[in-house]
Order: sequence, then structure tokens, then C-alpha cells
Amino acid sequence: MKKLLLIVGVSILTLSACSEDSNQNKQELKEKQSSSHETTKQKKQSPQSKQIHEVKKKNGITYIDGHVFVNKKVDLPSDYAPGENRIARNHLNKLIEDARKENLDLVFRSGYRSYSDQEQLYKDYVARDGEAAANQYSAKPGQSEHQTGLTFDVGSDSATDDFRTSFGKTDEGKWIKAHAHEYGFIVRYPEGKEKITGYQYEPWHLRYVGKDLANKIYKENTTLEEYFDYGK
Repeated sequence: MKKLLLIVGVSILTLSACSEDSNQNKQELKEKQSSSHETTKQKKQSPQSKQIHEVKKKNGITYIDGHVFVNKKVDLPSDYAPGENRIARNHLNKLIEDARKENLDLVFRSGYRSYSDQEQLYKDYVARDGEAAANQYSAKPGQSEHQTGLTFDVGSDSATDDFRTSFGKTDEGKWIKAHAHEYGFIVRYPEGKEKITGYQYEPWHLRYVGKDLANKIYKENTTLEEYFDYGK
């Protein structure tokens, strides 16, 4: 009888221990699942924050993070006439000077244009090539970056490839693509971004935005529309 009681006692203890082990394993599994769920939950709740840009409109002019912004969807008023930006022109002069030191025939071709200048130029292009074609390479009055005074067209002494997409394949065009950002400029209408900018590839068209922004846009291989997430 004592032997039987001893066996029963041992069995009860064994079952009790197994039950405790089982409960402990279940608790550990539950904690792991809870921890995993919490991590997933935190990831969902903490997505990478989207950069917020400050958009201001003053006297009909749109500024994003302090930069004048204009494209086919964002116009400039007809009376906006700032003239050529002196700081931007000084940086362009330095860019051309350094390029010529490397035996490149880089030259200035055009800069600031008033609203009325652009109006006449656009009319001439439409008369020559038709409106649909003109819209691919020329801005309507009020939509031209040249009116900001911050934009310049460059070319070469030979002028063979001036204002042609082939300029991007010249030594001067390749140098511009690789170094313009070092002087605060971006190639405003880059290749492959035509649907975003609304214009054909223009490797000669430089927009001054300052070195900080120019470097960011260069590294991200993007456009003002994409970077600011505006006016696309």
C-alpha cells in the first residue's frame, strides 16, 4: 500500500512539473509573439517621415523653401521683372572660367528675359514650328525660368551643338553635368524627366539654386518638381 502511495505521489509530482513546464513554455511563446507584434506595430506607426517644404505665395510669385518656383503649372506675374541675379551670374562666370581652364570652350549664351521678351520669342517659335512643337522646348510667357533672373543658357565657341540635345554629349556638356552643382546650378530639364518637367532634355539650361540644394538634387538625380513634390 505504501509502495502504491509512493508511486502515485511521484506521478502527481511529475505531472505537476510537466504542467508547469508547459505553462512556462506557453508564456514564453506568448511573450515572444507579443514582442514581435509590438515591433511590427512600432514599425507601422513610425514610417520614414516625409520632408515638408514651405510654400509661400507673395505678389503672385511662388516660393518654396525660399526659392522662386515656376513651370508650366505655376506662373509668374507679367510685372515680375527682377533682372539678372548678380549672385547667380557671378557663380556662372566662375563656372565658365574654371571650365575654360580645363581647355573647354564653354560660353554664356542667354540669361534674363522679361515677360514681354518671352512672349515675343514664344510667338516666333509657334509661327515657325507650330504650337505643339514649340511647347516642347519653349515656355509660354509667365512660365519661363529666364524671367526669374536665375537661369542661364550656355554653349560652346563652335556653336555646333548649341541649343541641341547633342550638347550633352560634347566635352562641355559632360563637364556641365558633372560639375554644375559645385557652383550652385542644376541642369533644370534633365534627360528622362520630360514628363515631369514638361520640357525636352536641355543640357545647356542651368538654374541657380545655391550649392546646398544643387548638391542634393545632383545626388538624388531628381528635379525641382520631384524634390519639392510640387507642380508636377
